[in-house]
Amino acid sequence: MTDRYFDHLGARFAQRIYDSPKGAIRLAVLQRDLQQWLPALLHSESPLRILDIGAGLGQISLWLAGLGHQVTVAEPSEAMLDAARERINASNPALPARYLQAPLQELAAQGERYDLVVCHAVLEWLADPAQALQQLASLLQPDGALSLAFYNRDALIYKNLVKGQFKKLRKRPLSGQGKSGLTPQQPIDPRDAAHWSAAAGLDCLATSGVRVFYDYMPEPFCSNSSLEDLVEYELRYSQHPAYQHLGRYLHWWLRPATQG
Repeated sequence: MTDRYFDHLGARFAQRIYDSPKGAIRLAVLQRDLQQWLPALLHSESPLRILDIGAGLGQISLWLAGLGHQVTVAEPSEAMLDAARERINASNPALPARYLQAPLQELAAQGERYDLVVCHAVLEWLADPAQALQQLASLLQPDGALSLAFYNRDALIYKNLVKGQFKKLRKRPLSGQGKSGLTPQQPIDPRDAAHWSAAAGLDCLATSGVRVFYDYMPEPFCSNSSLEDLVEYELRYSQHPAYQHLGRYLHWWLRPATQG
């Protein structure tokens, strides 16, 4: 297995994920979470130094730059990085963003450290996510934080269960197949992620689920629901202890083990 990037799938990826209710819900939950968690890093009026790894089309980077922070946008796909650059620069952020066409492994080798590292929907596309957690930890300031969102293997299993796809669960791998699909090649078991995080010296201080019910909604209820209602109720239940673990993605707030 090798790391997978999205140059040739950029437009399709954007259309199916970012420009859809799924993408709108994901962005709303991630932004709400960060609004709650970021104050722990704001010890002065100085802007945070933030690295967004695998930034895609730059939605989170755009939002963080709009809050006045110094954002470095890292994305291995040239097409997606160009789109992110155009989007962010058009917003005229107070502090100009920095752009790097590079994968996680190259960023870790540079030796820079950041107040906040954002890594959303990246681990599940990598050949060695355990090593990636070590590299992510190395990018943090001692009092920094990691915003980690990953594709939840438990949710994928549950989705197949409620659809009655028992044959698939018995005989086929849950990973995406080939180079054209959008199912990640390595869905992440949350217990593995917890083990890898602890091994990297990171404590998980807060958690949330992204799309805890939308992906399980049958038609016609899914199409007949307004985006406003979907976002409202996803936000309401995304941190509820009974439902957050059903999120198609899990969002974790991780800090070096000596921090609180």
